[in-house]
Amino acid sequence: MNSGLRRAGLLLHPTSLPSGTLADAERWLDFMEAAGFSMWQMLPLGLPLAGRSPYQCASAFAVNPGLFPPGDENASRADMHHYADWYNMQCHWLDDYARFMAIKHELGGASWTDWPQPLRDRDPQTMAAFDASHADVLNAMKVEQFRAATHWKYLRAAAAGRGIQLFGDMPIFVAHDSADVWARRGLFLLDDTGHPTMVAGVPPDYFSDTGQRWGNPHYNWDVMQADGFAWWRARLRAHFEWFDLVRIDHFRGLAAAWMIPYGEPTAIHGEWRATPGVALLQAIGAERQDLPLVAEDLGIITPDVTALRHQFGLPGMAVLQFAFDAYADNPHKPENVQPDTVYYTGTHDNDTTLGWWRTLPDRARPEVMERLGVTDPDAVPDAMIATVLESRAALAMLPLQDVLHLGSEARMNMPGTNNGNWAWRFEWDALEPTLAPRLLQQLQKAHRCETIAQP
Repeated sequence: MNSGLRRAGLLLHPTSLPSGTLADAERWLDFMEAAGFSMWQMLPLGLPLAGRSPYQCASAFAVNPGLFPPGDENASRADMHHYADWYNMQCHWLDDYARFMAIKHELGGASWTDWPQPLRDRDPQTMAAFDASHADVLNAMKVEQFRAATHWKYLRAAAAGRGIQLFGDMPIFVAHDSADVWARRGLFLLDDTGHPTMVAGVPPDYFSDTGQRWGNPHYNWDVMQADGFAWWRARLRAHFEWFDLVRIDHFRGLAAAWMIPYGEPTAIHGEWRATPGVALLQAIGAERQDLPLVAEDLGIITPDVTALRHQFGLPGMAVLQFAFDAYADNPHKPENVQPDTVYYTGTHDNDTTLGWWRTLPDRARPEVMERLGVTDPDAVPDAMIATVLESRAALAMLPLQDVLHLGSEARMNMPGTNNGNWAWRFEWDALEPTLAPRLLQQLQKAHRCETIAQP
């Protein structure tokens, strides 16, 4: 990320568009362009298997076909001429993804560890027979992914034509019940039946007194390092094909990861173990000179995490909602935010800024208002946006909910809970006619409307 160029963007997952899909993405891009924003950030595009969370998906490579509208039949026929070449580039993950989904569908959605042993353990004869008897189904799933990739290519070009870059999100871990873990068991810490021996999460923190037990299997880093991190390099290549900028979620896991024994019900009883992040990022960097990555370095960050980020010149993150405490060295305070930072009012894991303000204890409010330089409590949400935009951060990101002054009813996710998350959508009527000009004026005042040179 070029820290010398001041930019601003909006955070909005495609499921939060009025259609719940990318069908109205170009209308959204038109609004962004009119308002002066040059970065559209979204959450992972994978296919959720349980619930709606885009952080627990069926594949580290496949996208959710439900996000993509049906294509024009004539255009689809023309695009299919390129299918063979695309397939040859993607078959390293695509074949196993299609098998995984087809088997799971046939077995009523059962986790792969509960499949009959020959399927669970990928017996060669059993797999060959399955491929032969399900050829049409497998081919349809592969074509579905191709059409999604083709649609995205057009969408990315439409964004670039408006001076807008696409900012993606890559979970550091993958779901246990995924094609990747089923097909590449040796890359993960699993027992003989395929169950994890250690699972991922974070210790108790701001969001939860018992921590967060995500349940993702940990990587077998020794095996991954032995082949030059081939799976990781392929995964990053795939993300760079789709996005101009990619956030590595839970970046601190590349310095050390919180490892929880599989049988523990919470994340309290775990331990930090070092991971080979330097070697991994060196291997990724060997394939391209620039690393268009953002390190999600929120939470309890130790010096080794910051050193790793700086070693590879990666911008970090700061969140203004976390700035209001008594610690002068708090990295979220506006005066401490450096240019190599992506600065947010809040993220998808926070309450909306209005919701956050409404639920602050009364004793905390005067200090917040004083630091923001406002005397009217109703002015706080707008002052938060202005503070982020006027900061030194190279990239200022605003959730659309904050731009629209929405309360807690529009919160995207509450970490550690399973109900009501990931469901929020806006309505087009909310983007009233004066909004884009008003935002454009605000971005111009903050010097965040420079034109981005497109490759």
